[in-house]
Amino acid sequence: MQHILDAIQAEASAEDFANLELPESYRAVTVHKDEVDMFEGIDSRDKDPRKSLHVDEVALPELGPGEAFVAVMASAINYNTVWTSIFEPVSTFGFLERYGRESDLGARHNLDYHIVGSDLSGVVLAVGAGVTKWKPGDRVVAHCLSVELEAPDGHNDTMMDPSQRIWGFETNFGGLADVAMVKANQLMPKPEHLTWEEAASPGLVNCTAYRQLVSANGGNMKQGDNVLIWGASGGLGGFATQYALNGGANPICVVSNEEKAQIVRNMGAEMVINRSELAPKFWNEEGTKQNPKEWQRFGKAIRELTGGEDIDIVFEHPGRETFGASVYVTRKGGTITTCASTSGYMHEYDNRYLWMNLKKIISSHFANYRESWEANRLIAQGKIHPTLSRTYKLEDTGQAALDVHHNKHQGKVGVLCLSPEEGLGVRNGEMREQHLDKINLFRGI
Repeated sequence: MQHILDAIQAEASAEDFANLELPESYRAVTVHKDEVDMFEGIDSRDKDPRKSLHVDEVALPELGPGEAFVAVMASAINYNTVWTSIFEPVSTFGFLERYGRESDLGARHNLDYHIVGSDLSGVVLAVGAGVTKWKPGDRVVAHCLSVELEAPDGHNDTMMDPSQRIWGFETNFGGLADVAMVKANQLMPKPEHLTWEEAASPGLVNCTAYRQLVSANGGNMKQGDNVLIWGASGGLGGFATQYALNGGANPICVVSNEEKAQIVRNMGAEMVINRSELAPKFWNEEGTKQNPKEWQRFGKAIRELTGGEDIDIVFEHPGRETFGASVYVTRKGGTITTCASTSGYMHEYDNRYLWMNLKKIISSHFANYRESWEANRLIAQGKIHPTLSRTYKLEDTGQAALDVHHNKHQGKVGVLCLSPEEGLGVRNGEMREQHLDKINLFRGI
């Protein structure tokens, strides 16, 4: 891999990249199929990704039509990597087995190890038959939507394709590696005012937040909307807060401590609810029954910030813990957009407050091709910024995933793959200087 890294750092020509010898194997972060039961009987919080995530030397797969190999300079941790590492809610090997039954090309993914990771920034090494937009040497980032588009369903909204998958979670050969294999239509131009690790970090969460809040497929946010954002300084919430502010909406940011409250204030948010101070108890201690009086108290706290107005859009992703309160505090005719459910998938809410007040629940999952490009374009224009707080080396991916699992992080946690150190990869230094304070916002606290 050293000759590939040397070519990247020397900014070799496209011809030189096309003539590079591809490696027979490469480093990759994996989970192993024979370890799926290793955490059996252990509470979710006590499952340790450091025990299940391995850095292995793996064989380079066969490159198929419409695909690309990318030399990965940096990647990032998403909650789907945490789920994969603790084998919840199901083992991801089931996804790979189903993909393997779909076609001969799909069969390449059905291995006894799963290379994880749904973000990357890097350089194209090779492209398969039929790829014309990208060539070796191109500097790219990747979104994580993998579709076949052989059925008609996905041609209006690619997320509706029946073969829609999340790369690195429901497919193999993900981004936490020195080389990744993607469909070429996952590739997008690297924002050149960012370092490799900064450019890698927005991917999944930025595109997800764009669809869930801004797109007509999600919240369809407009100027003046009151937007309740759970986990407003986190991976998803950090982008939702930026979109609300940029779009003329009023974010009401819910965070867990004063440190995170200061981050969203520094982003420009003025209405902040610190859960450690308000201490809402939406559930009893056994977690079996919700307390509507606490929903009411939470709604009162919101109205004190908004001047008496209720919420137009809830940006929901914690799930079970918060969903009842989210439905309650939304205004008549308002919208609850939901994804992820990091605190639990079995949502409970009082349907009277939904049904009789004509509220809407909209499910949202990642983003289609167009939404992903729009989200990346805003990063490239410097209108939306990375939320990178800390970067680990590839061999420390297990610790990085543990930090995310236990919510010890701010924003996004990055991982260096081929890149030997942080701070590399910037081409547009002038633009970077204009936005440096915002680029570094999540690193500063």
